[in-house]
Amino acid sequence: MKALWAILTNWAGWLGVRWRAGVVLMVFALASMVLLGRAVQLQVTERDFYAEQGGDRHMRMQTIPAHRGMITDRNGEPLAISVGMHAVWADPSVISAHPDALRRLASLLEQPADQLIRRVRERSSRRFVYVARQVRPSLAEQVRAANLPGVGLQREYKRFYPTADVSAPLLGFSNIDDEGLAGIELAFDRMLSGEPGKRRILKDGDDREIADLGIIRAARPGEGLALSIDRRLQYLAYRELVHAIEQHEAESGTVVMMDVSTGEVLAMASAPSFNPNNRATIDPKTTRNHAIVDQFEPGSAVKPFTVAAALSTGRWQPTDILDTAPGYRRVGGYTIHDHRNYGKLDFEGVLEKSSNIAASMLAEDLGAEALWQTYRGLGFGQLTAVGFPGEASGSLSLWRDWRKADTAAHSYGYGLSVTALQLAAAYVALGNGGQYIQPSLLRRDEPAETRQVFDPGTARTVVGLLRSVVSPTGTAPVAAVTGFQVAGKTGTVRRLGMEGYSRSDYNTVFAGLAPASDPRLALVVVINRPSAGKVYAGDVAAPVFQRVMSGALRMLNIRPDDLPRLPLQQIAGDTGSVVPPVPALPGETREEG
Repeated sequence: MKALWAILTNWAGWLGVRWRAGVVLMVFALASMVLLGRAVQLQVTERDFYAEQGGDRHMRMQTIPAHRGMITDRNGEPLAISVGMHAVWADPSVISAHPDALRRLASLLEQPADQLIRRVRERSSRRFVYVARQVRPSLAEQVRAANLPGVGLQREYKRFYPTADVSAPLLGFSNIDDEGLAGIELAFDRMLSGEPGKRRILKDGDDREIADLGIIRAARPGEGLALSIDRRLQYLAYRELVHAIEQHEAESGTVVMMDVSTGEVLAMASAPSFNPNNRATIDPKTTRNHAIVDQFEPGSAVKPFTVAAALSTGRWQPTDILDTAPGYRRVGGYTIHDHRNYGKLDFEGVLEKSSNIAASMLAEDLGAEALWQTYRGLGFGQLTAVGFPGEASGSLSLWRDWRKADTAAHSYGYGLSVTALQLAAAYVALGNGGQYIQPSLLRRDEPAETRQVFDPGTARTVVGLLRSVVSPTGTAPVAAVTGFQVAGKTGTVRRLGMEGYSRSDYNTVFAGLAPASDPRLALVVVINRPSAGKVYAGDVAAPVFQRVMSGALRMLNIRPDDLPRLPLQQIAGDTGSVVPPVPALPGETREEG
C-alpha cells in the first residue's frame, strides 16, 4: 500500500512540472504569434498608412510670397517696385545643439555671434525664428551653400522707390512685411497686395529642405497702379521747392501741378521729405504730404473767385471803378487795410494791386450766401475724394454764421482754410471755362464729370485780368515766363497765433495758369514761414512758380501764346515750298545753320 502511494506521488510531481512547463511554452508561443501577426499587419496590410504618417512628420506646407504691384507714373516709369530678397530663419530646437553652426551663420550675416547665440537659445522652445530679413540674393546663396542644420531661407520682397525722397510723401512706404503704411501705398494697399501661394516640401531630421513636392496654389501678384504723376515734372517741382526752402530758410512747402483739361495731378511735391529706401530716415515730421493733409488760410489767392462771383451777377463789369481811398475801410467794427492807398481801381487794378478794400466792397454787394456758394462750388470745405489717407477737408463755415466782418474777411482769404490741392483744383476751374473737375491722383483714361461754377465768359475774363499780376506793375513780375502769357495771383498770409494774427510770421502762396490764352497747366506753390528776410509771396513763392512752370511748358512741348501759326501748306511741306524756321521767342536769339 505504501509502495503504491509513493508511485502515485512521484507521478503527480512529474506531471505537475511538465504541466507548468507546457503552460509557459504555450504562453511564449502565443506571444510570438501575436508579435508575428502585428509585424505582418504593419509591414503588409497597414504599410501605406504608416508610411504616410511618417512622411507627414517631415512634410511641410510652405508659403509662396506674392510680390506687391508696381506703382508707375502716367508714362509707365516706375515709382515703386518690389525686389526679390530672402529671409534667413532658424529652428532653435535644432540649431541650439550646434554652436559652431550658429557662429558660422553669424559670420555670414555679419552679426555678433554671442548675440545671435543668446537670441536663439532664449527661444529654444520655438521651431521658427527670423535671423535676418530682406537679405540680398548673393548672400542668401552663401547661407544655402553652407548647409547649416536648422537654418532655412524664405523668399520675400523688399519695396524699392527709384525716386527716393522726390515722391516719398505722396507714395508713402510699406513695412518689412510688404504692407502699405502711408500714402498711396496705404490708400491702395488692397489692390497692390498679392495673394500668397502654397507649396509642399520635405525636410530631414535637421529641418533642412530636401525635396520640393509641388505647388498646391500659385501665388497671385498684386495689381499695378498708374498714377497721374509725370516723373519728369515731379523731379522739377521737388528740386525747385527744396531750393526755395533752403534759400528762404522756410519751415516747409509744397507744389501742386494739375492738367487743366482732365483734372489729373501731374506733380505733387512736399518738403522736407525722407528716403523711403532707408527706414532709418523715416520721421513723422517728414512724412507729411503737405499738399493734402495740411490746410491754411489762402489769403489773396482767392480774390479771383470773389471777382468772378461779382461778375457773374451781371451787376458789375470789368471796367467798373471801385474807390479804395484812403487805403483803409471800417467793416463791422474792424478796419481793413490795403498795402497803401490805391485810390480808384478797375477790376484789373483790383487784382494787380491785390486790394483787400475792393474785395470787401464786392463781397458786401454779393452777400454772404453768394460768396459761400461760390467757394463751396469750387470744393472748399470738403474732401476732394482722391482717396489719400489723412486728407484735410479745409474749413468753410456756414454763411449764416458770418458777420459783416466775416464776409469781408472771406473775400480776401481769411476765415477759411484750404489745402494746396483744393486751391489748385479751384484754379483748374477758372482755366477750364468755369467747370470744376474733381482732381485725381490716378491716370484717367476717360473724361471726368464736371460741374459749372462760373459762366465760361466770366472765367475767361478773370483769367485775362490775372495777367496783370505778373506785369511789371503787378505783385509778382518775377512769375512771368518768356514767350508765354501767365495768369496768377499772390497770397501773403499772416499766420494765426496765440495772440492773434502775427506781423512777422507768414505763409506765402502763388497760384496761376499758363498759357493764359488757352490754359493747359495750373500750378500752386506754398512756402510756409520763410525767415531769411523776404516774406512776400511775390519774392518767395512766385520765383518757384516761374521756374517750375517754365520747365513744365517746355517739357510738355506746349505751344507759346505768342508763337505765330504757320499756314497749313507750309506745315504739310508741299512740294516746292520752303518751311520757314521757327521764330525766336522774345529775349532769345536763334542761329541760322
